Amino acid sequence: MSRMLSYAAAAEDAGQRLDALMAARGLYPSRSVAARAADEGLVFVNGAAVAKKHLVAAGDTIVYQVEEAVEAGPLSGQPIDLDIRYEDDALIVLSKQVGLVCHPSVDHDDGTLVNALIYHCGAEHLCNVQGEDDRLGIVHRLDRDTSGLMLAAKTDEAGYALMSDIRDRAVDRRYLALVHGVIAHDTGMIDAPIARAEKERTRMAVRDTQSARESITTFRVLERFEHGPRDDGYTLIDCKLFTGRTHQIRVHLEYAKHPLVGDPVYTSGAPSAPAADLGLDRQFLHSFQLAFEHPVTGERLRFADNLPADLQGALDGLSARSAGRTTAGEEVFSLLEDAPRPTL
Repeated sequence: MSRMLSYAAAAEDAGQRLDALMAARGLYPSRSVAARAADEGLVFVNGAAVAKKHLVAAGDTIVYQVEEAVEAGPLSGQPIDLDIRYEDDALIVLSKQVGLVCHPSVDHDDGTLVNALIYHCGAEHLCNVQGEDDRLGIVHRLDRDTSGLMLAAKTDEAGYALMSDIRDRAVDRRYLALVHGVIAHDTGMIDAPIARAEKERTRMAVRDTQSARESITTFRVLERFEHGPRDDGYTLIDCKLFTGRTHQIRVHLEYAKHPLVGDPVYTSGAPSAPAADLGLDRQFLHSFQLAFEHPVTGERLRFADNLPADLQGALDGLSARSAGRTTAGEEVFSLLEDAPRPTL
């Protein structure tokens, strides 16, 4: 449960950055939390959503969203199975299963990846670079119903290095996505800023507003599938993230009029016939490749993860309608031939 609170800026607040002021005044528990709230469009100054670096003026009315406090003890480890692909003293690479939330939230106070990591490693052996005990080990996230490869860090040194590399676009994160409609061009880039949707605060959207953050996704077409009686065809693409915004690929593909098959939220432009989602009850989005420089050894590491059964089944059902794979498609499927499939 969330609620909106307000704060009137005093004369001594003038000239301070919004995120720093909110942390200093105790409106949020830390500057990082305040910055994230501003980035997500949950903070308004004089009625307008503003960026975290906005300079406050005396007399400004700051309205901000907070979650109702929930009494809870320290996070505990829970015996949740993990599909670990690599592990050493600094980090873990795992294939996250569908339905697993990365860290506790209002709707999920346990049963998360953080609970699983605590059980597997012990809380004292996980990084805490985000300054919040409910995000131990977390350096980036996948949506609950997005499957595939992700990183977790054991030490603060590794955590800071990996987060810095992600910000600097030095971590190569690639996703397999099946979208509605046939994309004509073999490659493309979507460069469109993302912020909280104006009227539906649980959704993100491409918006021209001060709180919107730079968001860049590139893609390559791997395979096209001809249209059928209840759909307008499909395209399998390889998406690469250059930024890591909430729901970024889902929002960008909806904006491009090619929403993800099976997506329950970002559906604008998708056929209305339920059969067009090919029997999927989650978005066709899988983190299939992850490459990065080890933060301690400097070694270049690369991992691939084949499709889980539900997504592979959807592709198999379309095989007779394939218009052929592109050169990029041959490359990716050759890689996946030798990649393990998720075990969870």
